[in-house]
Amino acid sequence: MDEPLLIDPVATRNRIFLAPMSGVTDLPFRRIAQRCGAGMVVTEMVASRELVANRQESWTRLKAADFRPHVVQLAGREPEWMAEAAKISEAQGADIIDINMGCPAKKVTGGYSGSALMREPERALAIIEATVKAVSVPVSLKMRLGWDEKSLNAGELARAAVSAGIRMITVHGRTRCQFYEGVADWEAIARVRDQVDVPFVANGDIACREDAEACMKITGAVAVMVGRAAQGRPWLCGEIAGDPAAPNRDEQMKIARDHYGMMIEHYGERAGVRHARKHLGWYLDHLAPRTPAALRREIMTGQEVVTVAGLFAEALESADENRGMMERAA
Repeated sequence: MDEPLLIDPVATRNRIFLAPMSGVTDLPFRRIAQRCGAGMVVTEMVASRELVANRQESWTRLKAADFRPHVVQLAGREPEWMAEAAKISEAQGADIIDINMGCPAKKVTGGYSGSALMREPERALAIIEATVKAVSVPVSLKMRLGWDEKSLNAGELARAAVSAGIRMITVHGRTRCQFYEGVADWEAIARVRDQVDVPFVANGDIACREDAEACMKITGAVAVMVGRAAQGRPWLCGEIAGDPAAPNRDEQMKIARDHYGMMIEHYGERAGVRHARKHLGWYLDHLAPRTPAALRREIMTGQEVVTVAGLFAEALESADENRGMMERAA
């Protein structure tokens, strides 16, 4: 897990990757995850047509950081827009373009993008071919097992995608209709893995090193991708990989406080306070789960940057003091 993976010609740091998550893996989150030892991080999903139309949100999501590789995930259903967006991404420094055919969100599938494309294999293949031809950097594909249990077509799509030039495949072990319910089917991922001969990444229900080891053994994947388990723990990928950069608890608490400041700087005060709330909630879940409800509510609804920062620091410090008292009592 700690060895690099070559996605010719791009090399990753190790084989524990941070999954792209819309509204989560923005630039501040990716910076922290990479600093803490993630093997590879991926941007939030960038809507191809919105990027070509020069919409600010898409450009914000596309923005590169001061580390490599820079992996940009694109979404869309029109081959021509995907190709143009891929060209823009490459021009802006993308080392890898990832095609999103796995997002289950209704907002995305309602526009017949994301995992909805698995119901239209011919269109999906046209998108893949157009994107691959548009750029010189490697193109990867992330998808689910299928739309539902009656249409598990990931194997067929993976084979066609590799024939069209896809250089890496990632499969989440659920169908779109499962969303995130139930248990990821690693054995089903293995059956897809048997269909292709490019670097293959497994995704779904990986929250610790033991999960990663078991998943790689069952699926035959050469790497794993960590998603929701990293929410509130941007250091998790590095921790699983055994990277020495993975922080201890004191460092985690500092990261949590610094992350808030990074989001304010990235989005501006008004938007930053709003965007940061879910992250602060996840940090409290992991680092200060016994935060009083009233204090948590103040943190999650506060409007003033300085006030929220102070309350958040208070919650973390109280949790650390209580933890120390419990350890001494034991």
